[in-house]
Amino acid sequence: MSFQAYLDNIQAKTGKTPDDFRQLANQKGFTENGELKASVKAGDIIKWLKEDFELGHGHAMAIYALLKGMKKEGD
Repeated sequence: MSFQAYLDNIQAKTGKTPDDFRQLANQKGFTENGELKASVKAGDIIKWLKEDFELGHGHAMAIYALLKGMKKEGD
């Protein structure tokens, strides 16, 4: 499954786009100036996404990779 397919599945399940997750992460204090804060760990993001959006581990990791800048839309 491509990274973009993960993002598409997440959007179908949650109704949230990658940009929505970026904005929500910023509101939660996980990011600053569009970048993940150094103090924020993958587990913090995964816990948030599992609790608030009922995402599985793989899909939560995809959002973490997006926020961390390791992957981007279209990958």
